[in-house]
Amino acid sequence: MSRADEIFISNCRDILENGVWDTELQVRPHWEDGTPAHTVKKFGIVNRYDLSSEFPILTLRRTYWKSAIDEILWIWQKKSNNVHDLKSHIWDAWADENGSIGKAYGYQLGVKHHYPEGDMDQVDKVLWDLKNNPASRRIMTNIYNFADLSEMALYPCAYSMTFNVSGNRLNAILNQRSQDFLAANNWNVVQYAALTMMIAHVTGFEPGEFIHVIADAHIYDRHVPLIEEIISHEPKAAPKFIIDDKINDFYQFSTDSFHMEDYIYSEFNAKIPVAI
Repeated sequence: MSRADEIFISNCRDILENGVWDTELQVRPHWEDGTPAHTVKKFGIVNRYDLSSEFPILTLRRTYWKSAIDEILWIWQKKSNNVHDLKSHIWDAWADENGSIGKAYGYQLGVKHHYPEGDMDQVDKVLWDLKNNPASRRIMTNIYNFADLSEMALYPCAYSMTFNVSGNRLNAILNQRSQDFLAANNWNVVQYAALTMMIAHVTGFEPGEFIHVIADAHIYDRHVPLIEEIISHEPKAAPKFIIDDKINDFYQFSTDSFHMEDYIYSEFNAKIPVAI
């Protein structure tokens, strides 16, 4: 069984069986028809994935991993806040008439800051520290900039990454304030596990542990039967995630730099409504 499947099933059962519903509260998210989108949630979920053992992608249903990586490159490599730079349409609902999502996500990572080593953005500082000061306990990014929240189309959900070197392994923690468990859980896990592996690859380390901290892990009311169907599927073995050995610069990566070997998954063709 894929470790990602095992964790996903355990989390979903915990949320459904022990979670708290917000049906008595007024909520911001709504469905396309205007109906309030209520959730059942657990607060403070922590999942650990050993990237040296297997790549954490679901086999219970297909995760479109190339699109997931395209989005993480849009944020971390292109440092873009414009949907026209993104191949998928997942951000279209939050974009303005020019395609901008405001001062969110990639915009924040692209802002240059002054450090003793010189002026650089958060991504370049991570890469510099891992190559030059890997013992540092300050290798992190944070895009939850309170000064710019009013100019963001959506407050960042996955907002902070902390990197730490242990021996020859690069470990990372993703902090996430909120997560739509059906639509986004494995999508985000695949993205940030791949990001950790990319950064390890170009800085000379082996992938270590990826830790995912979710403050508000929730399942929407209209997603409950879909979740129940997915976790009833038979888990399969995890595939192998392969990175192009010729890439030695983070800014050289593209979606064609990766290959998923032996990715076998259960079919799931139901339409997933997205709360906005």
